Amino acid sequence: MLPFGKQIVKLRIPILIVSILLLIPSAIGYFNTRVNYDILYYLPDDIETMQGQDILLNDFGKGAYAMFVAKGFSDPDAARLKSQIEQVDHVAEVIWYDTIADDSIPQAILPEQLYDVFHSDDSTLMAIFFDDSTSADGTMEAIEDIRSIAGEQCFLSSMSAIVTDTRDLVNQELALYVIIAVVLSCIVLAVTMDSWMAPVLFMTNIGIAIIYNLGSNVMKGEISFITMSLAAVLQLGVTMDYSIFLWNCYKEQRTRYDTKEEAMAHAIAMTVTSVAGSSLTTIAGFLALCFMTFTLGMDLGVVMAKGVVFGVIGCVTILPSLMLTFDRAIQKTAHRPITINGDKFARFVIKHHKVFLVVILLLWIPAIIGYRNMDVYYKLDTSLPSYLNSVQANKVLSEEFDMSTVHMILASDDLSTKDVKNMLSEMNEVDGVEFALATDSLIGYNVPKEFLPDQLTGKLSANGRQLMLISSAYPVASDEVNAQIDTLQAIMKKYDSSAMLIGEAPCTRDLITITDRDFQMVSIASIGAIFIIILLVLHSVSLPVILVLVIELAIYINMGISYYTGTTLPFIASIVIGTIQLGATVDYAILMTNRYQLERTLGKDKCESATVALSTSLPSVITSALGFFAATIGVGIYSDVDLIGALCLLMARGALISMAIVLLLLPTLYVVFDGLIIKTSWGMKLSKTPSHQS
Repeated sequence: MLPFGKQIVKLRIPILIVSILLLIPSAIGYFNTRVNYDILYYLPDDIETMQGQDILLNDFGKGAYAMFVAKGFSDPDAARLKSQIEQVDHVAEVIWYDTIADDSIPQAILPEQLYDVFHSDDSTLMAIFFDDSTSADGTMEAIEDIRSIAGEQCFLSSMSAIVTDTRDLVNQELALYVIIAVVLSCIVLAVTMDSWMAPVLFMTNIGIAIIYNLGSNVMKGEISFITMSLAAVLQLGVTMDYSIFLWNCYKEQRTRYDTKEEAMAHAIAMTVTSVAGSSLTTIAGFLALCFMTFTLGMDLGVVMAKGVVFGVIGCVTILPSLMLTFDRAIQKTAHRPITINGDKFARFVIKHHKVFLVVILLLWIPAIIGYRNMDVYYKLDTSLPSYLNSVQANKVLSEEFDMSTVHMILASDDLSTKDVKNMLSEMNEVDGVEFALATDSLIGYNVPKEFLPDQLTGKLSANGRQLMLISSAYPVASDEVNAQIDTLQAIMKKYDSSAMLIGEAPCTRDLITITDRDFQMVSIASIGAIFIIILLVLHSVSLPVILVLVIELAIYINMGISYYTGTTLPFIASIVIGTIQLGATVDYAILMTNRYQLERTLGKDKCESATVALSTSLPSVITSALGFFAATIGVGIYSDVDLIGALCLLMARGALISMAIVLLLLPTLYVVFDGLIIKTSWGMKLSKTPSHQS
């Protein structure tokens, strides 16, 4: 790779010019990439709940829906408010008492309980349907318009309202995520490196790579808000190692060569060789997320794998060019860094390796217990602060109407009035069901459908299907509502085998089932991929097993802590954290293991080789782990969106735990399994003559 390094040095000015120019299309791409704030959107298209959502939108012209509560409104005022809401763009239908009880239906034949469905004390309930999907821009605009019309006495409860509030909150915080991560990372780099200018150049290089990555997402059309929120922070954290490696190589080569250009060419060559293998493990970890049926994993995995590639390219092209261009500034801002003498620490660890082995192995039991019993939540508004309008609306809906969610049934329009009556009667008896309504039940079972005006029947019927509404008192993602859904489906299928039960709660139940399966799949895929890469990099069968077990213990401890602290995590954390922590921190283990293999082949005994490997790797491991910690901890503390904050806190804690486990346990395992490692590793032929070369 030396000729490549020489070309980079030679073309450093054109490289900087081109890299700056490429920011223009990247920025354009970034601003033209749509962000999706609806997590349920990423459920697979072939499941019944998602197919039902498509039918509702395509056949009925109704996509998203919301339950609207107006407090202190008289019936005439509520009717006027309903008329105003109906005029809002993208509102397809507003169903209220007067929708059924209009002049075309004699009041005498209307069911007595109809009024009670839409009224509670001084509160009025309306069902609003929109003509687009939950997270569509038009739907979110309609949510904002309805809120502006309704005022403070009205509350809009829906998935679309949650999505709208999530969008506003994330957009408000997003820039600060990056600022916090950059500032804290710069502090770590500034005190551990010997130049105040170096962190600035590092952040410039990584920032350019992040913009390239985010800008190239325009080819995907849209990305999830989780991916958008985490991409910059994660890319900063996982690619900082590469910059540190180039910096250390460059300083080392400066002592060997007369000119900075020649030293940099050799440093680039060394970095390309080393970083290529290291980055593959990180890329493999992210790409393992693509095995998820829940396609949010693919969204995050592809973007982050792409970010690592951009990070590597920037590290061996843009960063060297910056370092050479600003070499004088680097020299002028030189200072004495905080140095870490790893020799005493390493000798202490190896001397007491049996104690560390016993202590850390004992951690497996509580770690596994905590890992398997940690609590996760799937109810999306749980991740949002209580002051948001959508969260307050859900509370009001529950308090005023004992309603937490609404299910919808798409059934055949050929069902007889008798079957509809019997089906809804059975459903009304199911625990937690507040009411079950269809066209027949709304106007009474004694009125033939053919006598009803088209304006009324068209609201709940289309293309051979009829729409029924089921009100549930049970919150989304609870065990009670999932059991209720099973019971409702059994009743529904008894009368109509083609009927579909859809809505937020059924979708969330599918989310629970799918992500449980994805969790196992992603774990197997990430471990398998990284195992193979380590095997090829280290030329050993036993070392991949040892390294993966070490990092898996760190992951179990990290996730298990949540159980012992009583912390409930967002469901996505249990899937992606293990993969990210494995892919991002296995680099520490590979770095140390490479040095251990080298020292053993040079003739040192197992204890001395482990000591040298630990002492020489200690500064890099600590700097890298602290950098990843700094990039994530601030965002975790600051963010009001728990989906983002909890993930960042877990990553920050995971970086420190992985660092500790790698530094304390891995050298111990070198000593304990030295014979096995040598026998199962290609090329580890021990020198007969001891060498003192380090």
